[in-house]
Amino acid sequence: MAAMTSGLDALLAGALSPSWSQRVRAGHELASFADVPEAAEALVELLLDDEDTAVTRQTAEALTRVGTVTAVRLIALAVAGADDNQADWMQTGVHDALARTDAVPDVAAVCGRLARDPEAIVRRGASEISAWADGTKS
Repeated sequence: MAAMTSGLDALLAGALSPSWSQRVRAGHELASFADVPEAAEALVELLLDDEDTAVTRQTAEALTRVGTVTAVRLIALAVAGADDNQADWMQTGVHDALARTDAVPDVAAVCGRLARDPEAIVRRGASEISAWADGTKS
């Protein structure tokens, strides 16, 4: 457990790095810890990164690829606090994940579950993400 904790601590530190590439890496690697409160908080901050759109895009892609209710819920929460530019880059990240041919989770089904979330901002965000996912189908 100590090794996992120190690894998580290093990723959390990376999420605060002044280097955009370190923040991108942290977003990718923290996505699998979306159910850990400290990681979830850092992931929402990365989705709303004010410094570099690559951080927003890549973190959204990583969370979409994880595809759990918890991971997609973080994107939904971030959408509520995002400006138009950040939301556009989150949408691009979701599209990037859904465009990959390997096993991509059923984001529409996850959004359906989030549509019943007790928090209104999560329900609104899930509706946005669901619309994004619908837009990727050909």
